[in-house]
Formats: sequence, structure tokens, C-alpha cells
Amino acid sequence: MTQFTTAQLWQVIQRVRSDGPRVHCLTNTVAQELTANVLLAAGAVPSMTIAPSEIAGFTASANAVLVNLGTLDETRRESMVLAAEQAKTAGKPWVLDPVFIHRSPPRANFARELLAYGPHVVRANRDEFQALGKAPAASPRSVYFESGAVDEIWQGDWHGRVANGSPLMTRMTAAGCAMTALVAACCAVEEDARCAVTAAAGWFAVAGELAGEGAGGPGSFKAALLDRLYDLKADHFAAKLRYTDTMTGEGT
Repeated sequence: MTQFTTAQLWQVIQRVRSDGPRVHCLTNTVAQELTANVLLAAGAVPSMTIAPSEIAGFTASANAVLVNLGTLDETRRESMVLAAEQAKTAGKPWVLDPVFIHRSPPRANFARELLAYGPHVVRANRDEFQALGKAPAASPRSVYFESGAVDEIWQGDWHGRVANGSPLMTRMTAAGCAMTALVAACCAVEEDARCAVTAAAGWFAVAGELAGEGAGGPGSFKAALLDRLYDLKADHFAAKLRYTDTMTGEGT
């Protein structure tokens, strides 16, 4: 038996749609438009300012915070520390996406500094986790989410997998960044970060799989992905979702 039922995961999706959580996104310039549109399609409310003088107000009024290192300049560095510090103090969920840290040692060092503020979730690919110097399975507190052809989710002894998606996801820029924002939205409405991450991963991947079935290429896929995030139904989610999990020393 899996840790979370399809019905439990669907309830998280429904709460995002009904509650409209506010997610403040400190993200990269390439990802801003898609990130905002994914959150809006999901029923959440995005904000994007990076001005240090505004971070306190926007973080205070948000239900969750996203910190994405894809476009890292001095203004963003200052604002990211302020946002992470305030989110930690206020007990608000925040999600770290250490984009491209495997290509920049200074960026990797900064990502490690941000870990001290206790992100609820770290979402990265395999190269980024290796550069972070953290094995996903060794995280007792933060949920570590390794995205790929199969999404892998870890916390302590628990390991979940979501095996949906479409090859066209790799042909559209900022898909992973936008998915991380969806993770933040789900964390805003669900206290169990493992459940929130699994719901977000399933929502995005199932929507992507459905979008890919009718898309003619990356352009039409992008529009279809937003539509499927917006109109995904419970029966389609239950029929399509391929989710399993394990505990150390146990089967699924």
C-alpha cells in the first residue's frame, strides 16, 4: 500500500484550486512568464518582485515562497536571503530550486548557505544534487525532489516515485522551474510536505502526459499543458497517475 492514496493527492489539488494560495516567486527571468501562468492555471496567485525593499511585504502576504537560482545577481541574492530568513521565522513553507549550481561553484556555495534556512523542499536534477553535496536519501527534514523521466521524492526513510510525463516537457524552457512553483502552491495548503510534493509532481506530470497526447510540438504543448493543469479532472488523474513509494527495508 502506498503512503498516500490518489484521493488524498487529489484533495491537495482541489485545495489549491479552492484556496488560491499566494506564492511569491524569486525566480529567473526566463521562467517568470511560464511560472506565473502555471500558478494561475492551477488556481494560485503569483507575485514576482525581486526588490529587496519589497521582499518583507510580499513574503509576509504570501502563503509560500519559491527561491530559484536560475538568474543569480546581487539584487536577487540579497532578496533571496531576506525571503528565506523571513519565511523561516514566520514558519511559512519555502522551496529551493538550485538551478545550474553544477556549473558555478559560487552559486553552489550560495545554495548551501540557503539550506541553513530550512527549506521545506529542495527540487533539483541529479547533477544539481551532486553539486549541492547532499544525497536526497540523507535528508531527515527537508523533502528532496529529484525531477527527471521518473520523479523521485525523498524524506528520511521514505522514497516516492511519479512516473508520468511527456518527452515534450524537455523541449519547453522553464518547465522544471514552473513545476517547482506548483510544489510551493501545494505546500501552502498541505502541511505534510511529502504529500504536497507528490501531489504537485503528479498534477504536473499527468497534465503533461495528457497535453503531449494531442500536441503537435513544443508550441502547442505549452498551451495544452496550461489547459490540462486548469481542467484536469479527478477521474483522469486517478486513471493516469503512476505513483509508488517505499520505506527502507519494505516493499511498495
